[in-house]
Amino acid sequence: MLDTLKAALPPTTLNRRDICLLGVALELGAASRGTLMGPDALRTAGLERVLRDLGHRVSDRGTLHDIEPVTVAMEPRAAERCRYLGEVAGGVRRVHEDAYAMMREGGVPIFLGGDHSISMGSISGVARACAETGREVVVLWLDAHADYNTPETSPSGNLHGMALSFLAGEPELAPILGRRLDAVAAGSIHVFGARSVDPGERVRLTAHGIDCVDMRAIDERGVSSLLAERIRGWRERDVHLHVSFDVDFLDPAVAPGSGTVVPGGATYREAHLVMEMLCDSGLVGSVDVVELNPFLDERGRTAVAATELVASLFGRTVLDRQPGAVTA
Repeated sequence: MLDTLKAALPPTTLNRRDICLLGVALELGAASRGTLMGPDALRTAGLERVLRDLGHRVSDRGTLHDIEPVTVAMEPRAAERCRYLGEVAGGVRRVHEDAYAMMREGGVPIFLGGDHSISMGSISGVARACAETGREVVVLWLDAHADYNTPETSPSGNLHGMALSFLAGEPELAPILGRRLDAVAAGSIHVFGARSVDPGERVRLTAHGIDCVDMRAIDERGVSSLLAERIRGWRERDVHLHVSFDVDFLDPAVAPGSGTVVPGGATYREAHLVMEMLCDSGLVGSVDVVELNPFLDERGRTAVAATELVASLFGRTVLDRQPGAVTA
């Protein structure tokens, strides 16, 4: 009888989560101003409400504002190539400490950006907490860009384009955190949806063995098979999966509200399938939603799309499905 009852219940009823939201009003890691308004736009689009409607318990810690710059003990030549280094590092350090504390409290933290440099703090804090419990962290970087530059290879000097290099343990960038970094292993980093990669990044991605699925691979094989084979490997290792979702993963026709839009991105349905499969995996333990720029949006379209995708990541489906399924 119990098994029959479980079969009739939607996944969210079986897997109610404690979710904690934290906004980060940081925009200086990017070229375009406006992402500091992203957390408020996601709240206005109803993010907390849709998560509650799915049966989750949600708390909101508000948004980190008035981030003070810090001194970064970086090699001078590298420091000169990083725009707003002290300001971004100040934000990274604050987010890191909050992320670490949230992980130790339990539940699922969702970090609302802000530009993608906030992930230097959120993921490093998550990795620090997981290192203490011996849990492997896997990062799924849903993004049009690889964000694997260094001060030397970056054409712009914008730190959001170096975030993944920092998390992988790039020595030049390590001083940004101001403490020892629990780096994410190269084999545990997966870029998905890339379609704008700088020449220097391309060399580094290959040299370091970073798994990078570009849009051609998605066009040829589809998101289902590509993601399913990765999920199977993550399940075997029982990883803590951190999903770092940049809204420019989506095609600009779906999500115009970003300062880094690139044509040819994921469609609305492709993106929802990604989120639904990740939900079904049961591995998602922390999330970023970044690069939403309401100043560039069209009547809230991108904020609404991002909110709907987070809902899919946490259990919203058209029809009820058994939790744990992975589509081949």
